[in-house]
Amino acid sequence: MLKFGKENNNIKPNTMSNFKYVLNLDQIEPLIEQKGYCYASDMVTVDGHKVGYMHREPREDEDDSGWRFYSGLETDEYVDNEHHFMMFDINYIANIDPAIIPYLKMRTGAELERDADADTFSRVEEGF
Repeated sequence: MLKFGKENNNIKPNTMSNFKYVLNLDQIEPLIEQKGYCYASDMVTVDGHKVGYMHREPREDEDDSGWRFYSGLETDEYVDNEHHFMMFDINYIANIDPAIIPYLKMRTGAELERDADADTFSRVEEGF
């Protein structure tokens, strides 16, 4: 499984600006008080899929929320390409998929999958 962090930092912020993101900045509402950045797959931020899998890693720095968001449709090959992920303010991802909001206060190590046909998530029993 792909891990973020200084030890396994195979995901780097995407510096390409030619993407058409799901939401423009003027569409963002302040939905959460929690601050910080996260990493998210282009399948969520560009292609518009809901978050299907999320996990929280130890923070890289004080501004890192530790959260990593995926659609759940990513292949290993997709995930291995660092250009498919970018750093976002966590509120941006909450605006794309508000179903994540109740889970954002969970501790480091949390690993969740979206329940089938629902806006709820369940813990993944196996560790990442």
